[in-house]
Amino acid sequence: MHEAQFYEKKENKTVQCHICPRNCVIDEGKRGFCLARKNIDGKLYLITYGRPCSIAIDPIEKKPFFHFYPGTRTLSLATVGCNFACDFCQNWMIARGDIEKEPETPEVPPEALVDMAIQNEVQGLSYTYTEPTIFYEYAYDTAKLAHEKGLYNTFVSNGYISEEPLKKLSKYLDAMNIDLKAFTDDFYKKVCHAPQGIEPVKQTARNCKKFGVHLEVTNLIIPGYNDKEAELREIAKFVHDDLGAETPLHFSRFYPHYKMKDVPITDVKTLELAQKIAKEEGLEYVYIGNVPAHKGENTYCPKCKELLIERVGFEAKIKNLRGKRCGNCGKEIAIVV
Repeated sequence: MHEAQFYEKKENKTVQCHICPRNCVIDEGKRGFCLARKNIDGKLYLITYGRPCSIAIDPIEKKPFFHFYPGTRTLSLATVGCNFACDFCQNWMIARGDIEKEPETPEVPPEALVDMAIQNEVQGLSYTYTEPTIFYEYAYDTAKLAHEKGLYNTFVSNGYISEEPLKKLSKYLDAMNIDLKAFTDDFYKKVCHAPQGIEPVKQTARNCKKFGVHLEVTNLIIPGYNDKEAELREIAKFVHDDLGAETPLHFSRFYPHYKMKDVPITDVKTLELAQKIAKEEGLEYVYIGNVPAHKGENTYCPKCKELLIERVGFEAKIKNLRGKRCGNCGKEIAIVV
């Protein structure tokens, strides 16, 4: 057990969690919506601290990060639970599986995670698979140790994290990829079961920029749900106007899963249309994901169109990138290397 940060005690041993915009009020003996935070005798605890349910070594491109140390490898980890309950969740067994069962996984403290990263000669750690916000204390302590050893830290997140926790974490968090599920409150409330809607996600994206955290945005396009041209244009406008034309935007292909197995796979033409729209809105780096060997995964110079990074699967090949500049025309590229 590890006492949580960012909560307040209420009457009758009730507590209120402030790690995310849900601000769960939790009675004694109960857990918050995320399942990972439990009220024990009037104190809030992270019951998954030091107990990852998944650990793997991935290429950083798999997260996806295309403008953050391309070609490097990262130690990925997650614990049980999530503060969303998306009907299309790809990892629902660990995110929202047996909601009554207490997590039972081997103990791996932060020091062991960092040692594991060093022993496997990876360049950083990624907190991913479920929602890293809900295992904040575990991620924070690990990230702090990782930085001391010269390793980077990344979050792959739904963006539902409150401002103060993100501000504190930003000293050790190098990059975040926010999964912008859609661009309507209705989608967030009905499909993701996030009652506060989309605004907290938009604010987290803005806060990443404010706190100096490298940001990339991913939008999973689901046929019949968030694939209308007008909505795709609104997403592109938001990224351009609020986050900057240099912010990478990934449009990802949907595959049927969990409670949405009857929804068809996203047509590649829809993804290509989304990419076209985003470029029309002035975004410099727009990608197509989950379509093997599609040229939409490559990075091109926005000025002279030179191929800078070629991607096949999750392998990145540097072609004509010289540090942070295009090797052809010299334009500075928005990339961390």
